[in-house]
Amino acid sequence: MLSIEAYREIFLRHLESRIDLKEPVNLYEPMRYILGLGGKRLRPTLTLVTADLFGGNHQEALDAALAVEIFHNFSLVHDDIMDDAPLRRGKQTVHEKWDINTGILSGDAMLILAYQLFENYEPETFSALARLFSKTAIEVCEGQQYDVDFENRDDVSIEEYLKMITYKTAVLLGASLKMGAIIAGAKEEEARSIYDFGIHLGIAFQIMDDYLDAFGDQETFGKQVGGDIIENKKTYLYLKTLENLSKDDATQLEHLYSINPEDPTDKVHSVKELMVSSGAAELTQQAIASYTNKALEILSTLGQDEEKKAILKGFAHSLMKRTT
Repeated sequence: MLSIEAYREIFLRHLESRIDLKEPVNLYEPMRYILGLGGKRLRPTLTLVTADLFGGNHQEALDAALAVEIFHNFSLVHDDIMDDAPLRRGKQTVHEKWDINTGILSGDAMLILAYQLFENYEPETFSALARLFSKTAIEVCEGQQYDVDFENRDDVSIEEYLKMITYKTAVLLGASLKMGAIIAGAKEEEARSIYDFGIHLGIAFQIMDDYLDAFGDQETFGKQVGGDIIENKKTYLYLKTLENLSKDDATQLEHLYSINPEDPTDKVHSVKELMVSSGAAELTQQAIASYTNKALEILSTLGQDEEKKAILKGFAHSLMKRTT
């Protein structure tokens, strides 16, 4: 087993070697652009890790890892259009740099290219990967729709929110891990377990995002702290706060989430005070730890060598402690 960083570097070299600029340039250049904006590359890296974990060869998992990364970035291109977002990782979004039509078409082409990469595998492996990918892709779309629907609802429950982030975020992480297992020829039970490990870790990852958006350090987090509050997003942290407030304080929070002041500084400060005083900030941190520990419990049931599993244990602990 290599280090997480070593697997990431191997993937990046593969990414650079496979993404060509060809005609028509206005279709393929936006793809190269969004894929070149960086990011953590967590999902494709984990595909390589699990290929080795289950006795395979990470080199054979490179095209599946690339498919995962292209799909993830396809979803970002379309999400940015839906959100009318001007920036992605500090740079212009595709639809801002080009136009909306180009963003839609390039995104569509990225989705098709992701599917094509599975054609490089033997029929049985191709079939298993394509089934998993199709299931994951539709669930990501469902999660995105739930997210859109929640913007216009005042009665979103924590259970509904957890379902939304499971589909929107966690299933792709789980699928990334399971693809490496499939390519390595792991038993179905093992592949299912590593998928469940990814689901729990993905939920923890998204709840941590919610927490860092309110209480992270702006320099290390890389996004505007308090952005979810400004946009009135009903995150896990918000829902947990609402659940634990008195009736009067809950009314105040709901009022704060109904206004959009020109200067949101006071609003953000007031909401964060309620998040702390209600105990929701601490409960959210406990939820992050709980989902991470559930993931680690699943990992412990796998029969693979403990030394091999250590890389995933370390990865899980690093996500729980991350600041970005």
